[in-house]
Amino acid sequence: MIELSVARIAEIVGGELADITAEAAADTMVTGTVEFDSRSVGAGGLFLALPGARSDGHDFAAGAIAAGAVAVLAARPVGVPAIVVKPDAAQSDSSSGALEYDTDGSGAAVLAALGRLARAVADELVAGGLRIIGVTGSSGKTSTKDLLAAVLAPLGEVIAPPGSFNNELGHPWTVLRATGDTDFLVLEMSARHPGNIAALARIAPPSIGVVLNVGTAHLGEFGSREIIAATKSELPQAVPASGVVVLNADDGAVAAMAALTAARVVRVSRSAGSDLWAGEVALDALARPGFTLHAGDEQVEVQLAVHGDHQVSNALCAAAVALECGASLSQVADALAGAGPVSKHRMAVSTRADGVVVINDAYNANPDSMRAGLKSLAWMAKSGRARSWAVLGEMGELGADAIIEHDSIGRLAVRLDVSRLIVVGTGRTMGAMYHGAVMEGSWGSEVTTVSDTESALELLRSELEPGDVVLVKASNAAGLASLAETLASDG
Repeated sequence: MIELSVARIAEIVGGELADITAEAAADTMVTGTVEFDSRSVGAGGLFLALPGARSDGHDFAAGAIAAGAVAVLAARPVGVPAIVVKPDAAQSDSSSGALEYDTDGSGAAVLAALGRLARAVADELVAGGLRIIGVTGSSGKTSTKDLLAAVLAPLGEVIAPPGSFNNELGHPWTVLRATGDTDFLVLEMSARHPGNIAALARIAPPSIGVVLNVGTAHLGEFGSREIIAATKSELPQAVPASGVVVLNADDGAVAAMAALTAARVVRVSRSAGSDLWAGEVALDALARPGFTLHAGDEQVEVQLAVHGDHQVSNALCAAAVALECGASLSQVADALAGAGPVSKHRMAVSTRADGVVVINDAYNANPDSMRAGLKSLAWMAKSGRARSWAVLGEMGELGADAIIEHDSIGRLAVRLDVSRLIVVGTGRTMGAMYHGAVMEGSWGSEVTTVSDTESALELLRSELEPGDVVLVKASNAAGLASLAETLASDG
């Protein structure tokens, strides 16, 4: 973050000083990072006292100061230098969705203050030349964010969130990572309710917006794909006329957003006719795509280092942004070739000493990403003439469509000729996946249902053979990431 005095921060967020005099606050500078985990606080930092599901950050304020923080942003006095914001100070544009257990509103107040601080810092940095890029979509946001960071790196310093820091806490936290030396700030923008993306855009107004797709992630919370599309369209609507909006023209709902923005529109596609498009795609044995990237009258050969045919659209969007920021086509191709998986548990492919290939894609899952993962599994197994295993857990937040979507995924595994399907978990949704597979293919031992990850691991350890390919995928709450990590370290 840029250096600011404690007094200036209090002024920005509308807070009151506690356990520090006005004179001392004016002389005390925040020179370090802003942290909500007291274990991450360093010298000169600012600590955010947020209520948690199991603990309250206010209880760790003194420890944060002892660790080097110069002040705490809190909802009440904590006995050490603090900027206190009242619960009623929470602004209407700051959702408390990340803190649903925040019954007294203290977390919402701190989040709202954090958003105001991030906006002030973003405004100052943009005035100095910072370019803010926002990316949204029902799936692929994190992978695209990582590709964006890679293709922009040759052009200057890039700040991008680790993992999926994409909500009302992670978003401003990432903004405050930027300094006067930062050239590009890449922000992943997620939503659970209409208005969420618009609120994030107000915290850090993007000059470039990227919309990947409109799928069925969080369908249970939104209610319909049309509402999801309207929510995703909040990003292109937030980009000013002087900015650029990159749209995936292969998704009709995304292509329609061109009519909703005042910004210049750049369309990408997997077929000719768009501003950037990919020629015929060829996958290698590990499902890494190669294609010819066309941009106007120029073209370049691209070989991706990430896995899955679905990554082509993500790479096209990243390339479009890089070209808008001044990169050459050759720079884009070179950067994409070196941009392997970065964020954990997202199509992370590893090969054990015994030749077993493990695809760890267990961070998140929705019907679209599940289909993409299964297709990648089928391709890898076919290329290596190997057996394929799909170890699948629940896809969360699908609402009334949960049963039919899980049934559909079970059936798809059969259609793709997956050798073995292990359904992990109990309840109606996982039962639907199991029975979908059985009914589609009249499977017997090819599909197995187990109650937990320990049982799945035991089965895999007893039956895997050298050269087998295993996909582990589910929503994060299913807890399959640890299974994938353990499996990858075996052998």
